[in-house]
Amino acid sequence: MQDLSFLFPPRIELIPQKAAMLPFYLLTFVATIQAHNQQLPGSCKFESSTCEYTSDADFTSWTLHTDGHFVAVDTVMNDDQDEEVGADDRPQRETTGVLLSPVLEHSEWSCLRLVYQITGSGSLEVLQRMEGRSFDKPLWSSQAPSDSWVISSMDLQNNTEPYRIVIEGKPEQSAGSSVAIFEIHISPGYCLECDFEESHLCGYNNQWNANVNWYVGGGGVQLPHNSMPNDHTYNNRTGHYMYVDSVYAKTFKEVAKLVSPMTTVPLSGCLSFQYQRSEERGNLFSVFTRDRLGQYQELWRAGSENQSNWSKTLGEWIPVQVDLKAPYSVQVVFEVAFNSPRGGRVALDDISFSPEFCSTDTEPTFDPSIANCDFESGYCHYTQDQVTGSLWRRVSVKPNIFRNGDHTTGAGSFLLAHSRLSPRSGYVSRLIGPTLPGNMKFCLRFYFSLRGFNQTDQALAVYLQQQQQSSSQEKIWTQAEKSRGIWVATDVTFQTSQPAKVVFVSTCRSFWDCGSVALDDISVSLGDCELTAGLLSSPLPGHCGFEAGLCGYTQDKHTDAADWEWRRGPTPTSYTGPRGDHTTGLGYYLHMEASPMLPGQSVRLLSRPLRGSRGPQCLRFFYHMYGSGTGQLSVYLDQDGEDVLLWQRSGEQSIAWLRARVEYQCGRQHQIVFEATRGSSVRSDIAIDDIVLDSGPCPEMEIRATVGTSNEIE
Repeated sequence: MQDLSFLFPPRIELIPQKAAMLPFYLLTFVATIQAHNQQLPGSCKFESSTCEYTSDADFTSWTLHTDGHFVAVDTVMNDDQDEEVGADDRPQRETTGVLLSPVLEHSEWSCLRLVYQITGSGSLEVLQRMEGRSFDKPLWSSQAPSDSWVISSMDLQNNTEPYRIVIEGKPEQSAGSSVAIFEIHISPGYCLECDFEESHLCGYNNQWNANVNWYVGGGGVQLPHNSMPNDHTYNNRTGHYMYVDSVYAKTFKEVAKLVSPMTTVPLSGCLSFQYQRSEERGNLFSVFTRDRLGQYQELWRAGSENQSNWSKTLGEWIPVQVDLKAPYSVQVVFEVAFNSPRGGRVALDDISFSPEFCSTDTEPTFDPSIANCDFESGYCHYTQDQVTGSLWRRVSVKPNIFRNGDHTTGAGSFLLAHSRLSPRSGYVSRLIGPTLPGNMKFCLRFYFSLRGFNQTDQALAVYLQQQQQSSSQEKIWTQAEKSRGIWVATDVTFQTSQPAKVVFVSTCRSFWDCGSVALDDISVSLGDCELTAGLLSSPLPGHCGFEAGLCGYTQDKHTDAADWEWRRGPTPTSYTGPRGDHTTGLGYYLHMEASPMLPGQSVRLLSRPLRGSRGPQCLRFFYHMYGSGTGQLSVYLDQDGEDVLLWQRSGEQSIAWLRARVEYQCGRQHQIVFEATRGSSVRSDIAIDDIVLDSGPCPEMEIRATVGTSNEIE
């Protein structure tokens, strides 16, 4: 493997060459870490060893480069001077390297910072592995190549269980592609926190501007044109802080931005920092959050609260505390705008975070789940407008081959309006949700199904109703998708300045416009729907909706007569198979196409190898078995090549997607196998979708299985 040490420059350059006119350089990674910045077990600089990090023997070995102080996995593994990390001399099977940390026991909140590089093309992923869980919890991933090393930060939440850090590097099969790790640094506290005394600056970085930028100040260095302050951490000239100066500002409103690492877990609490300004006017200092879509929200702005005592505070460190509510990933942006080269200077130091809000009067983070409802046990927090005289009715359809069931389980309850059984020829049905607070952005998701003669845009619409003005309604969605009688998912992003309620309205003007409108599985979350839309295309380990492929599941090529087919929309044979997938109605699923197969032939789908665990595991999935000649769907646990039956269905079940849940326990490595067997005729299509495999027992268990016993469910 080629030596990649030249890719690691000797200093962190937050600013391009123009800033070199200042007699100051940022700290290097070989600088001594201050004593108060504790490094926790699991940290490693790879200078002469791997600090008990080992390569997983089932994958390509990571290689320790003692000359460049890094470990790497490359498409070409041949360097006689390098030693392999915990591996034997066997041929390489695939270009995936899995690096395992020693067992860690960090009960308090900590921050993992990774210094890495992806050369050419490839990917790097960091996961958390806990005993008793078949799947690792993803913490962070990247596929972005870089010309030099990059710092990434991820929060490790307080945890009472011991765990390992798993680092998975996958260089692509192209010349020169490599994934390298230069340093792993784990420290107590939150990743947002920083006193700027360490060389990595806690992952904060300057967003480049041609004229004004954030620099590291202190360290005993003085600039000739300006008197620099003592830092706040030590109150002396040797400590460090960040500062931005207007001396190079050339145009009106020059802006400098210092950006925190992206949070990787929800955070709510008090953000604190210290700042000072050398001028009362001439600059504007603000703090924002920025989400993954690049949308800003102002948290705080330096203003009039300090101007009455400006003569006392000018040039002194001023403490600030501001409440931060980040239910999804955000960055904190410290932004300074200058009017001119005489705009002065702003300095920043000692950023900290507390999970307690700054003020006891602060309202707790709103829990949007109060607006969730699957209608299995009632209407939840939803009410109806009695004045209209036509209500949404909660109904349950027993699974059969004539009528579709609900979306939640296929055999549960949902809401129905526009029924032709209504005594009126024209009516309006209004379903009113709970009150949502103002000045927040929400994502509303729900499933609907339309059937009838004319599916007009008034068949189903969603409005926002202001709490103070019940007569004021704003339409935020109206249906345009002809649902063909299947459950279709939709999501709506909305924001309101005042507290408001979501209202589902179904309008029927005459008998001929009225079919039926079904509604199910309403959920509300904080933030833009685009921020969480990736969950469908990039599912968690053990979760697969087949929207972006097979999620690591593979076809059994040894015994199969054919393959499971990845399909969207209806199957080609009439009177068999689903008309759409279960995930969104318009997405993808896997199905066995019976036409080219002979009766009794099967297709098998294998999960990736799963680690054994002492505790129970819960497998959930949706299946579709509709057709007069439907055969059999079985789920097996494959252990050392021996299949143990966990679950089975035979014959035609329903025109609806039905949910299956099975709990099992296995202490050794194993695989889950989905096997579909063709029945007596071509009308024997079988489909599966939305597989979820979680640690722990299944809630409200319906089916149980223990390895070693075959419990066939007919």
